[in-house]
Amino acid sequence: MNNPVPIASAPDMLGPVLRMAGALVLVIGLFLTGVWLFKNWQRLACRRGALPKLSVLEVKSLGQRQAIYVVGYEQQRLLLASSPAGVVLLSHLPEEDNVKTVPATRFSFAEAFQQVLARKQS
Repeated sequence: MNNPVPIASAPDMLGPVLRMAGALVLVIGLFLTGVWLFKNWQRLACRRGALPKLSVLEVKSLGQRQAIYVVGYEQQRLLLASSPAGVVLLSHLPEEDNVKTVPATRFSFAEAFQQVLARKQS
């Protein structure tokens, strides 16, 4: 009365195990491809000809955790200050086409920075 359940032999189990292993490899491969695309999406978009609109043009460190940045966005240039308290817009700078060429020895960075601050206050 007890009907014994037939036990599958090893050759009969090989097909389903290989199918399951192949499906697992496929799913893991799709997951890793998705992660790679997610992390590198912007780099791929830039290669297609889309130029980045926002860029850091120049950085000057003023201390351990303070710095001044010249940031370009499309045709604008901005002077930003960064400190532990946050980021502050110091001034809008003229476009690069409108900048007068000044010899580098004429102004030090500190003098140029003081001129920008004086211009902002007036």
